[in-house]
Amino acid sequence: MNERVFLPHKKKKLTSFQIIILGFLGVILLGTVFLMLPVSTRAGTATPFADALFTSTSAVCVTGLVLHDTATYWSFFGQVVILFLIQIGGLGVITVAASFAMISGRKISLMQRSTMQEAIAAPKVGGIVRLTNFMIRTTLAIELLGTIIMAPVFCQDFGVKGLWVALFHSVSAFCNAGFDLLGTSSQPFVSLSRYIANPLINLVIMLLIIIGGIGFLTWDDICSHKWHIRRYRVQSKVILWTSALLIIIPAVFFFVVDFTGSSTGTRLLASTFQSVTTRTAGFNTADLTAMTPTSKSVMIMLMLIGGSPGSTAGGMKTTTFAVLILNMVATFRQKEDIEIFGRRLDSHAIKNAATIVALYIIFFFIGGIAISSIEHLPLLDCLFETASAVGTVGLTLGITPTLGIPSQLILILLMFFGRVGGLTLIYAAISVKQNGVKLPLEKITVG
Repeated sequence: MNERVFLPHKKKKLTSFQIIILGFLGVILLGTVFLMLPVSTRAGTATPFADALFTSTSAVCVTGLVLHDTATYWSFFGQVVILFLIQIGGLGVITVAASFAMISGRKISLMQRSTMQEAIAAPKVGGIVRLTNFMIRTTLAIELLGTIIMAPVFCQDFGVKGLWVALFHSVSAFCNAGFDLLGTSSQPFVSLSRYIANPLINLVIMLLIIIGGIGFLTWDDICSHKWHIRRYRVQSKVILWTSALLIIIPAVFFFVVDFTGSSTGTRLLASTFQSVTTRTAGFNTADLTAMTPTSKSVMIMLMLIGGSPGSTAGGMKTTTFAVLILNMVATFRQKEDIEIFGRRLDSHAIKNAATIVALYIIFFFIGGIAISSIEHLPLLDCLFETASAVGTVGLTLGITPTLGIPSQLILILLMFFGRVGGLTLIYAAISVKQNGVKLPLEKITVG
């Protein structure tokens, strides 16, 4: 008699990319549940699932697009929930989970270290625990310092409540989230417009955005090597140069084109702030609807580029933009390799950069066209909102609160895509084994 032998089914392990995706989804859903509670709103009523999901996604993906004014709609409890979601989203779900494991004294396994490496875009697994410790300490120290500096201004305007306002805006700015507590029942969604001429608030918020947006690996280089820039990683050098150019050039452009009715000082602050905030921060001190169509188009480009790898910011990243520009230069000079700071870049970096840009542009355009068709709104305004969502920026021309549920869902998907990264989503969904076989080479004409 034949006997069947049943071999034990080998349990398939989740990849690092799948763990990252599920981690973000889990936190978003948990935040949605908390925000749906009546205690989360000032009116004491339950928030609809779609509205709570949108707000939770925006907070975890550190975007800042909202359907309800944060200050007037959400209670103190709801605002605390949003702040926790921003902090978790800014640092990364995996980083926060790993920090709790380290605090409890648990040993971090090799698989967990590999996941942490992917989550913060570290170049290698070695030293990942030290880097995570550095991230947590740096984040808390900078956010506390930002709170202390801004507290006198906000306490003067809001009394004791100003301490909470200062803390909320410090965390929101460092995490590049763009949520604010400055709206009123008569003037909702005002962001930082009342502080357009306040140098302290402008400078502190801009510094927090830049510090959070250049990445922890860059700050690790800065803290380790101080002013010895030659010792920095090539990536850190590229990030610093690219970030500086993407702040200075647009600021000069905005100064020339917009804010002509303001004084020189206010005009300079407003131009610089709008240049910095498009790098995935989401605050605004000026009326964006009053800016010229040309300026809005420039802001769309800046929002798509976003911040830097391993930072609290989103977007397709400064390094992606830099690699494509450097590849253009190499092509013009008829060079086979990209050369920068005495090094040549890996060809995989070029392929990944081209893929990421293509993904962002495709989703950005499809989302904008879809919303424009559904809502019967001008295409430029809709493209501005989709660029803000996929770049996890949070700037808006005022149409997001008026959108229907289908359009809200499009923005939710774009925010999630922009935060976890296009390649992370693809690698999580598709697992391809290399067979080592190469097909015959063929040339194709391009351009």
